[in-house]
Amino acid sequence: MITLRNLTLRRGTKVVLQGSNLTLHPGEKAGLIGRNGAGKSSLFLLLTDKLHADAGDVEIPPRWQIGEVAQAMPETEDGATDFVLQGDLPLQRAQAALAEAEARGDGHAMAEAHLALDEAGAFDARARAQALLLGLGFRSDQLDAPVNSFSGGWRMRLQLARALMCPADLLLLDEPTNHLDLDALVWLEAWLKRFEGTMIVISHDREFLDAVTRVTVHLDEQTLTRYTGNYTAFEEMRAERIAQAQAAYGKQQERIAHLQRFIDRFKAKATKAKQAQSRVKALARMERLAPVLTSADFEFEFREPQSLPNPMLAFDGLSCGYGDKAIVSGIDRSVLAGQRIGILGANGQGKSTLVKTIAHALPPLAGRITEGKGLVIGYFAQQELDLLQLDDGPLMHMVRLARDVGPAAREQELRDFLGQFRFTGEMVHQAVGSLSGGEKARLVLAMLVWQRPNLLLLDEPTNHLDLTTREALSIALNEFEGTVMLVSHDRALLREVCDEFWLVSGGQVQPFDGDLDDYQRWLLEVSRAVAKGQAAPTWQAPTPAVALHSAPKPSAAPAPSASRGERKADKQQRARHAEKTRPLRVELQQLDTRMARLAQEKIEVETALSAGGTAPEDYAELGRRLAHIGAETHMLEERWLELQAELEALDAG
Repeated sequence: MITLRNLTLRRGTKVVLQGSNLTLHPGEKAGLIGRNGAGKSSLFLLLTDKLHADAGDVEIPPRWQIGEVAQAMPETEDGATDFVLQGDLPLQRAQAALAEAEARGDGHAMAEAHLALDEAGAFDARARAQALLLGLGFRSDQLDAPVNSFSGGWRMRLQLARALMCPADLLLLDEPTNHLDLDALVWLEAWLKRFEGTMIVISHDREFLDAVTRVTVHLDEQTLTRYTGNYTAFEEMRAERIAQAQAAYGKQQERIAHLQRFIDRFKAKATKAKQAQSRVKALARMERLAPVLTSADFEFEFREPQSLPNPMLAFDGLSCGYGDKAIVSGIDRSVLAGQRIGILGANGQGKSTLVKTIAHALPPLAGRITEGKGLVIGYFAQQELDLLQLDDGPLMHMVRLARDVGPAAREQELRDFLGQFRFTGEMVHQAVGSLSGGEKARLVLAMLVWQRPNLLLLDEPTNHLDLTTREALSIALNEFEGTVMLVSHDRALLREVCDEFWLVSGGQVQPFDGDLDDYQRWLLEVSRAVAKGQAAPTWQAPTPAVALHSAPKPSAAPAPSASRGERKADKQQRARHAEKTRPLRVELQQLDTRMARLAQEKIEVETALSAGGTAPEDYAELGRRLAHIGAETHMLEERWLELQAELEALDAG
């Protein structure tokens, strides 16, 4: 059990925790949330004995093994699998003990070392390490590639795999999803659900937190507050508390009304397309949680664009790539004013390459991009954080931006503007190199807003953002009057902001007519095909269900005394009712059949996972299949309940 009692923690002059108490029981999986700079990472340093409390007690069982993701970028020529194996500390200790015993010729010590190796699972350790790598998206031909041959994002995946390799009693994960695509993220969710130890995870991804945690710890105002439930449960409990506690505070009521007007406006014009309806559901959550969203200490908005060219962009035979190598080609599409496009696709398919080409960061390899008159592009990408001048403060960055790009402004105006992004007082002069990742991301957002764009190109904008800032970004994007093109692994943000999707796959860009649930099912089909050595299937939009020729449910016969005309009318009414409900009953039958198949498939996968001798490639694939089965079953169950409610309403009518 982890116990924090009357804990006080300082970092320099800043008080992170003051008289805080917290208890976590063995096996509990907790999400640690709080705004950027609140001290979440400092708490992790405290739990790993890298920091010491200024007052109070920290109690962790002394024999507990702690696993964590190292934040430093690895620099080594070791192969990927060997690097991950080094995370299994008991295995490393046993191997070192055996080597030492063999060097001394100590037979008794060698026997003990072999016993320790057996207890550490040395016989299948390499297969387990490779299963982790495959699950996190590495290809089979990369398993023994040198660590230094990978890019920064992939090296951080290696650090994550190394942490998961550790047989930990306590697992600490700080933003584990930042460098993952959706497929690897779903696999990680399934792995963490099976993890039997205690876990604390810091993440900005609400759906990820909902999937893997059952306790939420909120770090706010130097205090830790424990909530039973995942992040959604925490939001709703906190919304209820705030709604009960707050008076009719004018400014907040005005913000709630503003948010409500947008939601009502979108619902009124939303099409029946699956993407639009998915966004309606996401906005319904914002409507329900308005007290929380509008009580946050951070908000911003994009300035009204000076013009909205239509179309914004036109692509004619566009090819994008690096050097002479095309990643995507033959793009013939237009981007219109007001569109909100989510760009989907696995890592390496060309999502970022497409966005960089549109943003002029890469030249087109072929074809043409025609820009609308007055187009102003606002581009946010992770490498933008790397382009910040580490020795300069936020104010100096804004001064340069106003001078070189515009619009021009006086220093006080720039200070006031930075204040909207929580850069106040002397913080405007603080060296960017000393800012947290979230604070750097806020500065890049501020610089983006200042340029008054009418087209936003956002490539993983929520990495490093805390949940409060992510919610503020979602609201700002929903109120933005221009066009949004978004690449993100944050499913909640995609659902809330986008009402159409493009799929980048197989060297092409095509419209994706489904929603994120359809995309996840398609990823499962691709994984199955690849595992069988077959060609990956291309996306095909789902066709409407065909009505089965089943007889309608019998209804009560008309009274014998009814006239011929009444009987005829009653018969026609029953026929109309049967015709009206037939699609619902057909879909219910199809759902029942599909859920039965999924239940059987789940049993087969779980049986295979528990069996010994599974190859690493198969083990990783089984983990992915199990995650997709769970996600699809949950989605089908929700749809089944919706259909049943509709059918009961029609029957009652």
